[in-house]
Amino acid sequence: MSALLPNREPGTRVPTPTSLDPETLRAAETIVDTVRHRGDDALREYIAAFEDRSGDPLVIPRTELDRAAARLPPEQRDVLVRTARRIQVFAAAQKGCLAPLTMAIPGGSVGHNLAPVDRAGCYAPGGRFPLPSSVLMTAVTARTAGVREVWVISPSRDDVMLAAASIAGADGLIWAGGAHGIAAAAYGTQTIPAVDIIVGPGNRWVTAAKKLVSGQVGIDMLAGPSELVVMADGSANPEWVAADLLAQAEHDTDAVPILVTTNPAVVAAVRDELERQLKELDTAGIAAHAIKHGASIVCRDWDEAVSTVNGIGPEHLEVQHADAEGLVPRLVNYGGLFIGSGSAEVIGDYGAGPNHVLPTSGTARYTGGLSVFDFLRVRTWMEITDADQAQALYEDAESLATMEGLSGHATSARVRRSSES
Repeated sequence: MSALLPNREPGTRVPTPTSLDPETLRAAETIVDTVRHRGDDALREYIAAFEDRSGDPLVIPRTELDRAAARLPPEQRDVLVRTARRIQVFAAAQKGCLAPLTMAIPGGSVGHNLAPVDRAGCYAPGGRFPLPSSVLMTAVTARTAGVREVWVISPSRDDVMLAAASIAGADGLIWAGGAHGIAAAAYGTQTIPAVDIIVGPGNRWVTAAKKLVSGQVGIDMLAGPSELVVMADGSANPEWVAADLLAQAEHDTDAVPILVTTNPAVVAAVRDELERQLKELDTAGIAAHAIKHGASIVCRDWDEAVSTVNGIGPEHLEVQHADAEGLVPRLVNYGGLFIGSGSAEVIGDYGAGPNHVLPTSGTARYTGGLSVFDFLRVRTWMEITDADQAQALYEDAESLATMEGLSGHATSARVRRSSES
């Protein structure tokens, strides 16, 4: 039992497997460059090598997505529709927080306008199980932002994935995964259109490829192994805490489940529950591996616990504590926050509204999760309609240009100054 959630001292770094090791980056670079230069032919070769199929279409059109949605059992289709609606409503509310801006300056006005990117690629993993939730989280959000053309990228053509793409409003599915799928979407091929931004979670090959094509296209983030920190005091239900940790652990053997508390009895009770629940869990082989390299961190007090969690900056953070509302304002680094014992992280995964594509590996200290904002460009503008009133702007611009030794800039400002100024 002691092997489950091993003890670690507050402030020590919990080992997080890297998804960007040099070998993967080098191999991914070869794949990306080959697809960039050879297009469809290279993409088909990599699909045959890595996905064990050949002779299939590279693109599944919207008509086939719609047919898959029609084939899906009504109860499954209804779940997808309800979930997509919740994501859409939340994303639309986020978008409503932004507005065009106009403000006065001497002689004119300045401001910004908002414009979505033209074409988005939304990656959805296709590993052991289909992940329609990832399709909905990415494609619905892109469409709500106003993106004209939305493509799902995935090695899976399971009906539930195609149906999710249809319900999300995708224009089609690029049927390829890994680094080769990312490269095809970033640079385009003879068959596949090049996109402007690529978002969504994936394995180390996807992450490496997103790093390599960043700059050619926008990306949301570089996702590492999934993480969950549960802050729990004696009021927390050990069964619920253990279930939440296992739900995260079953994602992948590299997932990072962490329990933070001030009470060693909480750790003991949660470990007992982990041991019991693992015996009944279909995915125990994966979850047990992740649980064994997760952590239990017992802090002196809740001040130290808050400091520890802020230092980790986890992807998901649950606060199961009698004074959750008192702790929350002090927590500053996390991807998604789940307040109170009823707010299971799995509800966030499956479409309460906020996005489940979240920063990992401590990157929550400088970025947040996927949202409509990732697909929107805030573009500034300026209009001078009264040059006489703008003389102070011209004068200061000329002075600054002279300080920087840029005489052409200085001249551009000076020629607009009136002779009286």
